[in-house]
Amino acid sequence: MITSTTRLAGVIGSPVRHSLSPRLHNAAYHALGLDWVYVAFEVPDGGAPAALDAARSLGLVGLSVTMPHKTAVALRCDELTADAAALRSVNTVTPLPDGRFAGDSTDGEGFLRSLADAGFDPTGRVALVLGAGGAARAVALALARRGARVSVAARRSEAAAEAASLAHGDAIAWDDRAEAAAGSELVVNATPLGMASAPADQRAVPAVPGDVLGPAQVVVDLVYDPLDTPLLAAARARGARTVSGLGMLVHQAALQVERWSGRPAPIDAMKAAVDPA
Repeated sequence: MITSTTRLAGVIGSPVRHSLSPRLHNAAYHALGLDWVYVAFEVPDGGAPAALDAARSLGLVGLSVTMPHKTAVALRCDELTADAAALRSVNTVTPLPDGRFAGDSTDGEGFLRSLADAGFDPTGRVALVLGAGGAARAVALALARRGARVSVAARRSEAAAEAASLAHGDAIAWDDRAEAAAGSELVVNATPLGMASAPADQRAVPAVPGDVLGPAQVVVDLVYDPLDTPLLAAARARGARTVSGLGMLVHQAALQVERWSGRPAPIDAMKAAVDPA
């Protein structure tokens, strides 16, 4: 029950009403016995500075950040973690005791934790990341720091080169992605291909052709709506191990819970809140 002592956290983005973050965070707060509540704030592009001012004035416990505000928030935080500074992107804002804001990006570590759940260690492995947006850059950086050999393929060659440079890896032409995927031990889709909300001609298209995949590979799709994407279905049919985007979603939120509460996140409760099974 919300009372006069209940504290507030939330996520800013646009669009944001589809977000699963409230379900994840509120499940965690309930399991931890915290008198906190988490809500979604629809904040239009350009509104991040005002939203941060409001968060400070209202004494929010913490703030999650999604598109299109990650870069704008990074520029407004008083201090940044190494990942957030390298990515120039923030998805987690933590209030400090002196009133300042610390910015972090939990996407990369959340991704690594989802791989660990699947029993896969990327150290020394050959990895291909498809896409060059914020999630792709976070994944590429995290994999490189874990010791993987990373390549990035994206439609825009300049964006691919920028993402690859974070990982000290190679940029691959989008048209060459199938060949690169065939030679990779880990393939990660960080594009909207296969997403339920993508244009109709992109919903049924796997990010790479299934016939280049096989049993020696792990294939991850960061898309989680639908949970079983065309890429994962094609990879599974070829005997590859598959990992859905739900794991990264849960773990990046769990890291936020840990930042704000100072306590281990209740992973099982958070997974149960969003697991369709």
